Amino acid sequence: MNQILNVLRDRGSRYAVSGGGVADEAAVTALLAEVKRNKKFAKATHNTWAVLFSDGTPLKNDDGEAGAAMAILRMLERDGITDHVVIVTRWFGGVHLGGDRFRHVTTCVREYLDQFCKAD
Repeated sequence: MNQILNVLRDRGSRYAVSGGGVADEAAVTALLAEVKRNKKFAKATHNTWAVLFSDGTPLKNDDGEAGAAMAILRMLERDGITDHVVIVTRWFGGVHLGGDRFRHVTTCVREYLDQFCKAD
């Protein structure tokens, strides 16, 4: 599992990003369980994730952060990243961020993809 802690903070909310290679839905579930073994991540407000399998099947979950998983999925599609789940974690800081939350999700995903999914 790959992980970047404290990617950014805004108005009290904190963001982190995790992920790793997966072959099927069971592997996604196992990786999510691994992330949530850390109590800090288990207690997070949102663990939003998406994966695009090599057969073209998308799988995603907003975990209460409506629309955020689609933002992750679009970035995976755009970069041609398959069989790799990306999980953006948010700890709510008490202030609603409105549309800025999508910008923060994409910032987290971009940092993750740049660090762990660079083309060789």
